[in-house]
Amino acid sequence: MQKKNIAVVYGGYSSENVVSRKSAQGVVSFLDPERYNIYPVEITADDWLVELPTGMKIPIDKNDFSFTCNGEKAKFALAYITIHGTPGENGLLQGYFDMVGVPYSCCGVLAAAVTFNKYVCNQYLSGFGFHVAKSMRLLRGDEVVPARIVEAVGLPCFIKPNQGGSSFGTTKVKSVEEVQAAVDAAFAEDNEVVIESFLAGTEVSCGCFRTLEGTTVLPITEVVSKNEFFDYEAKYTASKVEEITPARIPDEQTAEIQRLTARIYDLLGCKGIIRADYIIVSGTPYLLEVNTTPGMTPTSFIPQQVRAAGLDIRRVMTDIIETELARR
Repeated sequence: MQKKNIAVVYGGYSSENVVSRKSAQGVVSFLDPERYNIYPVEITADDWLVELPTGMKIPIDKNDFSFTCNGEKAKFALAYITIHGTPGENGLLQGYFDMVGVPYSCCGVLAAAVTFNKYVCNQYLSGFGFHVAKSMRLLRGDEVVPARIVEAVGLPCFIKPNQGGSSFGTTKVKSVEEVQAAVDAAFAEDNEVVIESFLAGTEVSCGCFRTLEGTTVLPITEVVSKNEFFDYEAKYTASKVEEITPARIPDEQTAEIQRLTARIYDLLGCKGIIRADYIIVSGTPYLLEVNTTPGMTPTSFIPQQVRAAGLDIRRVMTDIIETELARR
């Protein structure tokens, strides 16, 4: 069997590029080298570079997402996108791959664009009965009136970039005096800011994917942050968080969250692996956000959940890739 060329695409234009690099290392380690030729491809605002087995990096031809080495042109059978943030999580890169005819691992343009915009995604899903926090959105140039913000969502509240991740630019605000600085910090990351009411409860996360064999909803992870909230330090410092898979919640809550996650997958028309995050408040799951390119380091939620389900991550990755290739 001739091995297929797979691009593991990482990097991006946002503060999350450092996280994306770690996810790419995880994805490369999970893929089957006996079945695929695996090439890390870094995308930045300045360059698109493919890393050869020798370690040398050469430019990608953006006309067809190929590269030329020793006079021979090489094309990719599929791009596994593991960019967190723009342009790999918001639909821009997906649109490019659609135009040049290269299959990719994750959600399409519409699902990626909707989920990347936290405010729009939660408002959309709330129309289908999902519980979400009270929220409001600010656009760059809008007047910021801290008293009105507090009146609308209450205290404490979270102020964060509307289209960002890894808690960059996110602040838990406890007083009206803290609002302006928090808004400024969020605008440093994005042109839109979302402000959400604080929800006290148990934070959990649930992964889901679909292959030719059907839909798999993974065991749920419970997140116990030792910081004020599940911020960047807690997400990427093991001593600052306890991640428990499966979550210590009643079986009926587990089943409900898994059902909600599978429904999100269908409502948004997802592909590949997604992860939905919730807070359980007095027994009711409130949706926080949907991630269509979730973290994929060996200790990230999805690999944890795959292991807890008794599945092999290499087999899961192979099934996802082959399912997408079968669509073509």
